[in-house]
Amino acid sequence: MNAQAPHRPAKPYRRPKKDPVRILAFEALRAVDERDAYANLVLPPLLKKARENSGFEPRDAALATELVYGTLRRQGTYDAIISACVDRPLREVDPPVLDVLALGAHQLLGTRIPTHAAVSASVELARVVLGDGRARFVNAVLRKIAQDDLDTWLERVAPPYDEDAEDHLAVVHSHPRWVVSALWDALGGGRAGIEDLLEADNERPEVTLVARPGRASAEELLAVLGEEGGLPGRWSPYAVRLSEGGEPGAVDAVREGRAGVQDEGSQLVAVAVANAPLEGPDKRWLDGCAGPGGKAALMAALAAERGASLLAAEKQPHRARLVARTLAGNPGPYQVVAADGTCPPWLPGSFDRVLVDVPCSGLGALRRRPEARWRRRPEDLEGFAPLQRGLLRGAFDSVRVGGIVGYATCSPHLAETKTVVEDVLAGRGGPAVRAEWIDARALMPGVPALGDGPDVQLWPHLHGTDAMYLALLRRTA
Repeated sequence: MNAQAPHRPAKPYRRPKKDPVRILAFEALRAVDERDAYANLVLPPLLKKARENSGFEPRDAALATELVYGTLRRQGTYDAIISACVDRPLREVDPPVLDVLALGAHQLLGTRIPTHAAVSASVELARVVLGDGRARFVNAVLRKIAQDDLDTWLERVAPPYDEDAEDHLAVVHSHPRWVVSALWDALGGGRAGIEDLLEADNERPEVTLVARPGRASAEELLAVLGEEGGLPGRWSPYAVRLSEGGEPGAVDAVREGRAGVQDEGSQLVAVAVANAPLEGPDKRWLDGCAGPGGKAALMAALAAERGASLLAAEKQPHRARLVARTLAGNPGPYQVVAADGTCPPWLPGSFDRVLVDVPCSGLGALRRRPEARWRRRPEDLEGFAPLQRGLLRGAFDSVRVGGIVGYATCSPHLAETKTVVEDVLAGRGGPAVRAEWIDARALMPGVPALGDGPDVQLWPHLHGTDAMYLALLRRTA
C-alpha cells in the first residue's frame, strides 16, 4: 500500500485590500462608459466626496485624476496592447474588466509607478470590483503587458508608418483613424505637424482664468496668485494661467464671479468679435448661442465698458440659466433669454455685433474631453451641419447692414468651419447672404502661425489653446 503524500493545509483566504484612489478611478471610468458621462463632470463630485468621507489628500486626488484622464486619453493604444495579450476579441471581454485592464496598463506604461506595485494594485482592485476569478485573468494579462515598455509594444501593435500612415498615427497617438484623417486635412503639412498636434491632444491642458473687464484685471489675479501660483496668458490681455495643481475655486475673484475659467482661445474669439472694425452705431450686441456663458460674460463686460448692451440667447432653458449665473453681477446692461438662434424672435437687423459659437463635434477640445474622441462618429457631422448653417443664417438675419458677424466653433474639421461659412455665403441650402470677409488675424495681435486668413484656426500644439475656429464677416446688404 502506497503511502499518501502529506496533506497541505489550504491557505487562509485573504480579503482584498481596498485602495480608495483606484476604486474612485474605476468608478469614474464606469460612469463614462455606462452613462456616456464626461470625466470633467463626473470626477469633481467623486473627489469632493472622497475628501469629505475618506480623508483624501491632494496627492491622492492628483493620482486619481491622472489615472482617469491618462487611461481615457490612451484608451486606443491600450486597447491595441491588451488585444495582443488576450485570446478573444475585446468586444467579448466585459467592459468592467477592460476598465481595470486599461487602468493597469496605464500604470505600467504611462506612469512611473513600479511594475510590481502597478500589477499588484490592479489585481487587488479587480478582486474588490470583479471578484477573485476575473482577478486571475487580470493578473495574467497585466503580467504579459509588463514584459515590455511602451515603445516596444508600439513597434509590435502599430502598423509601420510607411505602410499605413493614418493607422500608425491612430494607434501610436490614441485617436480614431477618422479623427487623425480629419485633423490632418485641416492642418495640412507633413508628418511632424500632425504628430505634434496629436501629442498635444494627449497632454493635460493648463487651467486658464479670465479677468472680466471692469470687475477684475489680470494684474490683480497675478498678484493674488503670486509668482509660483500663476503666469500671464500668452495672448489674451485678460488671461492668467494657473500653475499645475492650482485650484480656481480658491481664488476670491473666481468665487465672486469677477473672474472665471475660460480657455485662452475662447477669450481671443470673444475679444476679436468685440474689436472688429465697425461703422455706425455700436450699441447692441448678441451672443446667439451663449451656453454655458464664458464668451457671453467676457463680451458683456467689454460691451459695458463702451456703453453697449448684450443679449445672450440660448435655446435650452437649463443652459440659459447657466448663462444667467455666469453673467450675474456684470455692471453693464445685459439680458439672458431662452431663444432659438435659428428662428430669431427679435426684429431683423436688431444688432450691431453678433457672435454664434455653434454646437459641433468638439474635436478641438480633445485635451479636455478625451472620451469624446471615442464617442464621435463621422456621421455625427451630418447631424450638426443643418444646425450650424441655421445658426449662421440666423446671425445674418439678426445683424444690421454694416454690422459684424462672428462664426466660431471648437472644431478644426473643415466640414464644421470654412465649409459652413462658404455654403451660407453662396446660398447652398438657403438664400445667399451678402457679406464680406474681415481678416481676423489682425484682431489677434502677437499670435503667431495664424495661416493665410482671412479666417483663423487656433491649435493646441501651436498656440496652447483649444482648436478654436473664427470667421469674421461684415453684412453688406
